[in-house]
Amino acid sequence: MLYDGKILMGRGTADGVILPNMANRHGLIAGATGTGKTITLKVMAESFSELGVPVFLADVKGDLAGCVKAGDFDTIAKRVGNLGIKEEDFPMKSFPVRFWDVFGAGGHPVRATVSDMGSTLISRLLGLTEAQTGVMAIVFRLADDKGWLLTDLKDLRSMVAYATEHSDEILNEYGNISKQSAGAVQRALLQLEDAGGNIFFGEPDIDIRDWMSCDESGRGYINIFHCAKLYRSPLLYSTFMLWLLAELFEELPEVGDLEKPKLVFFFDEAHLLFNDAPKALRDNIEQVVKLIRSKGVGVYFITQQPSDIPDPILAQLGNRVQHALRAYTPAEQKAIKAAAQTFRVNPEFDTEETIMALGTGEAVVSFLDEKGRPGIAQRVTVLPPQSMMGAIDDERREAEIHADDLYGKYDVAVDNESAYEIINAKKIEQNRIEEEQRAKEEEAKRLEQEEKERIKAEKEREKELAREEKEREKERKEREKAQKEKEKKKAARKKNSALGKAANTAANTVGREIGKSIVRGILGIFKKK
Repeated sequence: MLYDGKILMGRGTADGVILPNMANRHGLIAGATGTGKTITLKVMAESFSELGVPVFLADVKGDLAGCVKAGDFDTIAKRVGNLGIKEEDFPMKSFPVRFWDVFGAGGHPVRATVSDMGSTLISRLLGLTEAQTGVMAIVFRLADDKGWLLTDLKDLRSMVAYATEHSDEILNEYGNISKQSAGAVQRALLQLEDAGGNIFFGEPDIDIRDWMSCDESGRGYINIFHCAKLYRSPLLYSTFMLWLLAELFEELPEVGDLEKPKLVFFFDEAHLLFNDAPKALRDNIEQVVKLIRSKGVGVYFITQQPSDIPDPILAQLGNRVQHALRAYTPAEQKAIKAAAQTFRVNPEFDTEETIMALGTGEAVVSFLDEKGRPGIAQRVTVLPPQSMMGAIDDERREAEIHADDLYGKYDVAVDNESAYEIINAKKIEQNRIEEEQRAKEEEAKRLEQEEKERIKAEKEREKELAREEKEREKERKEREKAQKEKEKKKAARKKNSALGKAANTAANTVGREIGKSIVRGILGIFKKK
C-alpha cells in the first residue's frame, strides 16, 4: 500500500518502505517454498499499480489473478490490526488487470517473431552445441542481410535449408555450414515444433507499449502473464521471459532516473534463467540488468536462494526481501550465511539466525534510501494484499479478457510474407525456369530428332527412288531386250516363213512329184523312174 508517498511493504521495529525514485534499482524476493514470496510479490505489484506504475509479472501457479477482485477484510483483519493499521486506512480493492498467455487460453496471446528473439535465445531454447549455435548465427545474419523476416519456425527451417543448399556461395562471407550441424539444427526445430513450440512464434507479435498503460483513474495495469502451462517447460519459460526483458531493453528509450519507474518487471522462478546458461548469455543478462534501469524499468527477481542469482547480477539488486530459509544440510547453512551477508548488519539482531527463525509472512528487508544506499536489515511482517488472494474462475477470467480494449488485437494469428514464402517463391520461380529450360531442351531434342528422322526418311526416299529408277531402267532394258528378241524372232519368223513357204512349195512339189511317182510306180506296179 502507499503510505506517505512511499510503498509500505511491512512493519516491524521500523517500517520497510520502497522509495518510488529508487524502485528502478531492481530488487530480489527470496525465500523457501511457502514462506510468503507470492504474497510479497502481490503486495508490491498492487502498490506499484496504485502509484501509477504498470507491472508485468509471471503467474506460474495461477494464484495472482485475484488482483482483479477486491479482497475480504475479515480474512486479514487480525494481521492488519497487529500491524497498527486501521480498517479505514486499508480498504479492500481490485486493480486494473490484463491477462496474457502464450497459448491464448488464459489471456491475450503473446507471440514473438523468430527474428526478434534472435539466434542466441533460439539456440538456447533448442539446446544447440557451440558448432550448431554458429550455424544458427550464420542463418540469422544471412536472413538479416537479405531482408527476409523470420516469423515462425517454418521460416527458420526454410532458412536453414536455404543456407545449407547455398553453403558454397556464402562460405567466404559468412563461414562454413556443415551438413551435419545443419541437420542437427533441423532436427531440433522439428522437435520443438512437434512439442507445440510453433505457437509462440508468429504475428501479430507483442507490442510492449501495451504493457505500459494506466486506467482512467491513473493506476498502472497489472499485466499477468499466465504461465501455469508454459512453466511445465522450464527452458521455454525462462527463455521467453528473458526475451520479454530483452525486448524492453531494446525498444525503450533512455530516460535516466525518474521519480518513479515506467514499468516494473517481475521474474518469478528466476533460477531457471541461469540454469546451464553459457557465460556469454550470462554476460548479456548482466548487461541488460545494469542498463535497463536507465530506461525506467525495475527488474525484480523471485527465487528461493539469493545464490540462485549470479553475483554480478545480485550486486545490482538494491531492494531486497528475504523470507525464511531452512537449514537441514551444511550446504543449506552455507547458503543462509551467504544470504545474511548480503544485508547491512543490524546490531539489534543476528541476520543469519533471524532468517532461519522467520515465520510465514515475515521477512528481513533492506531497501535503498534517498541517496541510493542500502538500508540496514529490518525484520518486518509483510502487509497482506488488498485484492483477493487466490485464483479466479474461468468465467471471470474470460469476461475480463473480452472486456479489455486490447481484445481482438492479438487473438487472430496472421501469416504475412516472410522467409518461407520468399524462399518458396524463389524455388517455384527456379523450378519454372528449369521447367521451361527442360521444355526448351526437350523441344530442341524433339526437333533435332524430327530433323534426323526427316533426313533419314529423305535419304530412304532417295534410295527408294533410286531403286525404283533402277528397277524401271532394268524393266526398260528388259523390255527393250524383249522387244529386240521379239523383233528378232519376228524377223526370224518372217524369214522362216518365206523360206518355209518356199520350202513348203518345193516340198509340196517334190511331194507331189514323189507321190506322183509312187503312184505311178504303184500303178505301174513298182515302176521306178
